Amino acid sequence: MEERDVGVAAAPGSSSAGLGVGAVGAAVEAVAGVAAMQDDVGIRREGPEPDPDEPPKKRVKIPEGESGKLEERLYSVLCCTVCLDLPKASVYQCTNGHLMCAGCFIHLLADSRLKEEQATCPNCRCEISKNLCCRNLAVEKAVSELPTECTFCLKQFPRSSLERHQKEECQDRVTQCKYKRIGCPWQGPFHELPAHESECSHPTKTGTELMGILGEMDHNHRRDMQLYNSIFSLLCYEKIGFTEVQFRPYRTDDFITRLYYETPRFTVLNQTWVLKARVNDSERNPNLSCKRTLSFQLILKSKVNSALECSFLLLKGPYDDVRIKPVIYHHSFSNDANETDYVPLPISDSVECNKLLAAKNINLRLFIFQVQK
Repeated sequence: MEERDVGVAAAPGSSSAGLGVGAVGAAVEAVAGVAAMQDDVGIRREGPEPDPDEPPKKRVKIPEGESGKLEERLYSVLCCTVCLDLPKASVYQCTNGHLMCAGCFIHLLADSRLKEEQATCPNCRCEISKNLCCRNLAVEKAVSELPTECTFCLKQFPRSSLERHQKEECQDRVTQCKYKRIGCPWQGPFHELPAHESECSHPTKTGTELMGILGEMDHNHRRDMQLYNSIFSLLCYEKIGFTEVQFRPYRTDDFITRLYYETPRFTVLNQTWVLKARVNDSERNPNLSCKRTLSFQLILKSKVNSALECSFLLLKGPYDDVRIKPVIYHHSFSNDANETDYVPLPISDSVECNKLLAAKNINLRLFIFQVQK
């Protein structure tokens, strides 16, 4: 193939230099036109041309008025789907990943037990249980690092260190005078404590003035020691029996069924017994009540020739974490009076009651002491 000259022929009388100046002028006009078009569509080029091998620059921070702080956005992502608050302890998730704090999770399971329904996630309605749900450790760690405000000094601290700060380090935390035991009612910020104690008038009180305060303290101490002295006295009995009992949930045959618990028959002190328990003293709709309690009764199933006088108490089982304050009950069993009245299970609050209701079974330890005549 032969080459052809496609150049533009110069006009007669023109030179090659004139051709070069004309080409440069046309190029400048083309660049100016492109720049004008970029300005029309909002594209602005400032500074040198970016290097294609340079790493991407960070995103420009969006003003807080438009998107809010990062912490606030994380609150809405990591909060509990039930109470809409950040979890303070364990975090559970359903099979679809929706988060629940430990208190709400236990409450949902307890409500399902009371209503005889399958517990479901409030967001996606999938089934939830202790076997189906698992803890989300990543969310727990993320929440523990989020900042929160101290209620005393109003400074920001990570949630993981807030409790130690409020108990030991905060100079504005509420504290009491060291002479409170002898009647000083003062309480105030920690940084004012040294000044108060140096001027407190209670150390200079006379012995007569202190006797009334000490008498009240002795009364409270004797009341607390009475329970322990009673337990030590029962441990001296000749016939003592204990066993692990398992309360299993059942339903009554009423039109509106009610939840109750009953143990299988067990043998203690050569006698056969059964324990029963009920929620809120068989209230019609205990699931609508915020305050929940459990009460129980001890039933003697064996036939006896003479009255059987016993003391008994329930304690938490070896593998449960529920808090039960021991209370000693007394009853004289016979063939005509073979069951006790319903007595309260001495748990601390409704949260502990929900823990028991959320469990598949309630496992406790029963002690029976036979009184010798």
